[in-house]
Amino acid sequence: MHQKSIKLLNKALGDELSAVHQYMYFHFHLDDMGYKPLSSQMKRIAIEEMTHAEDLAERILFLGGDAEMKVADPTKKILEVAGMLECAMKMEQQSAEDYNRWAQECAKNADSGSKKIFEALVESEERHFDIFQTQLERVQKFGERYLALQSFDASEGAGEAGD
Repeated sequence: MHQKSIKLLNKALGDELSAVHQYMYFHFHLDDMGYKPLSSQMKRIAIEEMTHAEDLAERILFLGGDAEMKVADPTKKILEVAGMLECAMKMEQQSAEDYNRWAQECAKNADSGSKKIFEALVESEERHFDIFQTQLERVQKFGERYLALQSFDASEGAGEAGD
């Protein structure tokens, strides 16, 4: 009965798993480059994507399907900060577009539960897109100066002023 929804939910699950892998790859490299705030932001979003994957898998199982744990796309080996942010923006934009279409498809098939999940995912993906876009704009506007600020960890200087 809900085979179409299960298929769409599994496609979304693969996309979310790809995002987790990609964003953790970016997190590791940003951290290694010393860009702690960007690294932490990438990690937080990867964790949100894991939550999305969990929500999708739970819905698939509820509908009587099997959650296919297949990563949709291989991890892209991007090491430039602007390139990472551009890649992340493209991924979020594509997901939002897909999830919008899939929400409508679920509505046509009288599956409002899956429709609601896709609608919530759209909101989240659009928020992620905005975060990445803001960071990219800052990198483009301020360049190395902005990235240099990303390497400053406020906790490193804590307590030194009075020493």
